[in-house]
Amino acid sequence: MSGNPLTLRNLKSDLWNCAQILRGSAIDRTDWKGYILPLLFFKRISDVWDEEVAEARETYGDVGPADFPELHRFSLPAGAHWRDVRETPANVGAALARAMREIERANPETLARVFGAADWGNREMLADELLKDLIEGLSAVPLGNTAVGSDILGDAYEYLIGKFADITRRKKAGEFYTPRSVVRMLVELLDPREGESIYDPACGTGGMLLGAIEHVERAGGDPRTFFGRIFGEEKNLTTSSIARMNLVLHGIEDFRIEQNDTLRNPAFTDAAGALAAFDCVIANPPFSLKEWGREVWEADPWGRAAFGLPPASYGDYAWVQQMVASMAEGSGRMAVVLPQGALFRKGAEGRIRRALLEEDLIEAVIGLAPNVFYGTGLAPAVVTLRRAKPRGRRGKLIVIDASSLFRKGRAQNFLDPAHVGQIVGWVRRFRDVKDRAKVVSTGEIEREDWTLNISRYVLPPIGEDIPPLPDAVDAFKQALAEAKAAEDRLRRVLEDDGWLE
Repeated sequence: MSGNPLTLRNLKSDLWNCAQILRGSAIDRTDWKGYILPLLFFKRISDVWDEEVAEARETYGDVGPADFPELHRFSLPAGAHWRDVRETPANVGAALARAMREIERANPETLARVFGAADWGNREMLADELLKDLIEGLSAVPLGNTAVGSDILGDAYEYLIGKFADITRRKKAGEFYTPRSVVRMLVELLDPREGESIYDPACGTGGMLLGAIEHVERAGGDPRTFFGRIFGEEKNLTTSSIARMNLVLHGIEDFRIEQNDTLRNPAFTDAAGALAAFDCVIANPPFSLKEWGREVWEADPWGRAAFGLPPASYGDYAWVQQMVASMAEGSGRMAVVLPQGALFRKGAEGRIRRALLEEDLIEAVIGLAPNVFYGTGLAPAVVTLRRAKPRGRRGKLIVIDASSLFRKGRAQNFLDPAHVGQIVGWVRRFRDVKDRAKVVSTGEIEREDWTLNISRYVLPPIGEDIPPLPDAVDAFKQALAEAKAAEDRLRRVLEDDGWLE
């Protein structure tokens, strides 16, 4: 038995210290997650297995682990325990890869491909000494249930994912990790209920799916009602593996995360072969994806191009229509993050947007501040759609300018809980708010040529610090004179030093 349980703060520190062992290695910092997170998961499975064996022996006496397989959450084959790898004297990477594959094969329904595709056998990148240091570092961190609950370990795991997103900005970390405050806002807007089905067609590391479950828990609901009703798709193999690990470490069972190309070959269909339908559909898909699969959509067997064929160079409305086609009749609703250009671009996208508006599916359009996502400084928009609007909202939608709601950080802007609460409150009340929100009818949008450009409906307030025109003209003239004087000084310096003839 462990002593005092680990606090979340201490666990975060311990896990990040382990990740720092890779500093200076041949493994690029942008790839750390593919090695550290599977190791963490492997250690967790082994520690929980040991606890289950100890509990069985307390109850039934001196029994072997194989005598009561029903007592174990996961099967752990002989020779595939963390301890076995730790005691391997050489070729540690090969032993580690073998143990992980054996665990996956022994648990095909729950852990298939969960450890990802890290090249553990590459001894140029992962020398035995480095792997042993990593294994020893994690060996000192107890990860069984008596040391850390699944909620604390899951939060620490999310912390690591966020840290890895911080160090992978140049590789567009936003494609696999959405800040938790933004996740919470989208989930609050959807308001999932106990037992509803949740689907994310671009699920990244699974944060949106977890956010939906946590929302129900905060409301006093039972997360077990979601078991068998959680669905996600993710193209990247490593990221989809992390999503599976993330859900398991949060104590979630019976879910489906599929690694595949959603827009070309969606994973979830019903008995008739049509796209499966879900109560809540939520996503932060890649912005303006090129080569997204237009050739499939030209004769799409799933009928997703019902509102029009998106252009080859922008996949935004392909994601939107994938999600619309996945909304259940009656209860279906969705929240999606889009670049703001998707709100007003013309051509094929304009025609799709018009069709969605005429069908009365769009419920809210929310413009956020720039630089709130990893990997992009663009100002995004959140758009919610609903199959069946309440009677008082039919033929209308609310447009919100939330671009001034953020906390400025050193390298990124942040949405705080108070900002999220304000935005969600405006959507729920569905009333005009001076300089912030406006309820507009489909007729008004038609008069604006079907654009959803936020500034067409909500104008930001004129700042009180704007000077009178004469003062502004005087300030401009002074700045112009100072610029000319500086240019003259620079020219003299260059002439004196012989740089200019």
